[in-house]
Amino acid sequence: MTNYIIDIGMEVHLELATRSKMFCGCAVVDPTTAKPNSAVCPVCCGLPGTLPVINKNAVALAMRAALALDCQIAHTSIFARKNYFYPDLPKGYQISQYEQPLAVNGSLMIHTCQGDKVIRVHRTHLEEDTGKLTHVEGEDGSYSLVDLNRAGVPLLEIVSEPDIHSIDEAVAYGKELRLLMRTIGVTSGDMEKGTMRFEANLSMRAEGCQELGTRVEVKNLNSFRAMEQALIYQVEQQRKTLEQGKKVTQQTLGWDESLGKTTSQRSKENANDYRYFPEPDLPPLIVEDSWVAEIRDSMPEMPEEKRARYRDTYGLQAEDVERLTEEPSYADFFEACIAAAPKLTPQRIINWMLTDLLAWLHQNSKTMADLPISHKAFTDLIELVENSTINQNTGKDVLGEMLSTGQSAGEIIEERDLLQISDHTLIEEMIEAVLEENPDEVQSYFTRKETIMHWLFGQVMRKAKGKANPQLVKEVLKEKLDQRRH
Repeated sequence: MTNYIIDIGMEVHLELATRSKMFCGCAVVDPTTAKPNSAVCPVCCGLPGTLPVINKNAVALAMRAALALDCQIAHTSIFARKNYFYPDLPKGYQISQYEQPLAVNGSLMIHTCQGDKVIRVHRTHLEEDTGKLTHVEGEDGSYSLVDLNRAGVPLLEIVSEPDIHSIDEAVAYGKELRLLMRTIGVTSGDMEKGTMRFEANLSMRAEGCQELGTRVEVKNLNSFRAMEQALIYQVEQQRKTLEQGKKVTQQTLGWDESLGKTTSQRSKENANDYRYFPEPDLPPLIVEDSWVAEIRDSMPEMPEEKRARYRDTYGLQAEDVERLTEEPSYADFFEACIAAAPKLTPQRIINWMLTDLLAWLHQNSKTMADLPISHKAFTDLIELVENSTINQNTGKDVLGEMLSTGQSAGEIIEERDLLQISDHTLIEEMIEAVLEENPDEVQSYFTRKETIMHWLFGQVMRKAKGKANPQLVKEVLKEKLDQRRH
């Protein structure tokens, strides 16, 4: 059988985090809550005689993205009209950039189980979004409703070279790009709301062949699971086509989650089909070197730099570093904890944060912004455990109560009388009582059944209602058992 090489180039559309649209003053609204067509004006509706004006903040955010990707920012870029008809495109054309984009020739490092790899970025350019169609099946037949709230929202399109050669690499690229763009604050990256949308251009060629195969564009990839499943399906389809000696048809495909397969939407257009020409109502976009330098100076720490700092400064394991930096809010919370409790080791904070805290977030479908407790309240709890005010298991219970009620650890401990018992005499008395109550188990321990030790420990902790110092209980219990052995 012939071995095939997969070639994937990604086109990613980011909704830039501006308050107003790309070429008018209409507000950018949440598509899931705003009333349809409540944020529109003659400009974004495409009425005759209206004139667009470039959103300066959108350009600034686009340059931040370009700099983060190590792109070359053009001193002069040109907006163009991209002509095509869709019901949700009110002007009958989209204002975009084509021959002279904002930035070119960047790169992004990705991490996979096969190692690190650099994916080249071909170009990044500004454009406006279209509206949204809602398809309705009614008693009188099917029809579509048009909502133009999204029309004119600023988009940044990031186009990679076809350097991605596996599905794992495609997903890794998507995740790393999303993390980078959210870290620098250019987009919310909420894929479920459509603020970050992926399209994959996929082709296959026989091993040893240098010429790229015929590509198909797979759209509607609004989650990383959808991306993975769609590419798996399409790779298998192309493999079958090529093995049968047939040619792949160039086309645009949509991913249908319910059917679990790609479906044809239209034959793939080429650039000539869009009849690009310079937008006559907009002058060239001139970017001064001083503005680029100002934005470069304002850039935050990049994810790759943060990973290296966490490894080198705090000595964190690679797995912990990856989990900590997969969401910017996780790293921000960790940094705040370090500042609030300098006596705690970073690893101790990580141990509590990446287990109990993140588990609560995931189980309750919450984000860091939804936490009912502050980073200071969180580290106060960890310090109470470290100082033996309460034991580890009690600490976990207290954290759960804090997350449910928003109360402080001190308030919960006082209300429920949870202070740890570390009185040596009291612990001795409880252990003696347990040993007297369980003579058969004590005898089993003498016959080398060491597992009985764990059972007796549990009985002592139950008698102490979980509040005894576990380390002290273990030490005294072993001491008492050894005394009885002799």
